Amino acid sequence: MRKGAVASTEMTTGWGLRTFTKDGLDKLHAATLDVLRTTGVSMDCDEALDILQAGGCWVNKKTRVVKFPGHVVTQAISMCPSHILLAGRDPENDFMMGGKQVGFTTFGVGVLTEDLKTGEIRESTKEDVAQIARLTDALTHMDILTAPVAASDKPDESYDLHMFEAALTNCSKHYASDSEDGARTKLLIEMAAAVAGGLDKLKERPIVSFAVCPTSPLQIIESSAEVIIEAAKHWLPVNVLSMVMAGASSPISISGALVMHNAEVLAGIILAQLTNPGTPVIYGSSSTTLDMQQATAVVGVPEMAMISAGAAGLANFYGIPSYVAGG
Repeated sequence: MRKGAVASTEMTTGWGLRTFTKDGLDKLHAATLDVLRTTGVSMDCDEALDILQAGGCWVNKKTRVVKFPGHVVTQAISMCPSHILLAGRDPENDFMMGGKQVGFTTFGVGVLTEDLKTGEIRESTKEDVAQIARLTDALTHMDILTAPVAASDKPDESYDLHMFEAALTNCSKHYASDSEDGARTKLLIEMAAAVAGGLDKLKERPIVSFAVCPTSPLQIIESSAEVIIEAAKHWLPVNVLSMVMAGASSPISISGALVMHNAEVLAGIILAQLTNPGTPVIYGSSSTTLDMQQATAVVGVPEMAMISAGAAGLANFYGIPSYVAGG
């Protein structure tokens, strides 16, 4: 089992940053409950709508908007595990996620890379994924592999399967995978089960997790909902990672952006828990602010660090493991 640093602990070890008081987090939560109850989230997936309606949500199948009563939100949060095993292919590289434990991962997914031999900026390939996987495996401070580049030289209908193969054969750490839709998620799960020794073994030792991004503001499209559902059916960790842009797809203030962010993440988490109670979920954030001059999302800016810290604070408030982007 891998060991990492500890953040924001009330013990005398480690280092922490408190962005909001408990009362401040409670206000953000209350505002989020209001958004989920009165505005709702667009959920463009028939199976998801059926699951949410059966779970007590208010579903308008004509507009495909779901509204979430407060008790449904509270119940779903209570079903989320506080700690999640992100198993490595090698048990020595298992990582237990949760609490104040801190881990580090690569981040993706880029489509261009610099050729180390020629210096050329070109489309990334499966071999690039494999080389980065080997590097990540060797770096002692990296706990999880998320492919930073894509296998752009492979067909659109199978590139993520090729990336998973490159990751599995070149890295013994846990792999955080993207997936295009439910059908591809099933195939990725079959691949992982073949390596883990079957579906039951994969549930015991999940060597892969899946990430989905809501479409801001307040939408979860069909393919993303399918990934959440498939992961939940197989008891595999799913990272619901919002990417709001303050000033574009959310209010420009930090607190306003976090309320929008929180509503999107909780909507995905609720779908996972109503699909299969107790599904391991991760509270994700790659939210940032909009560069008003360049009209683009920016990273490495103070606002992104502030939003990330606030998102981690909300995740701790709920007792859910968090995954946040750095600068």
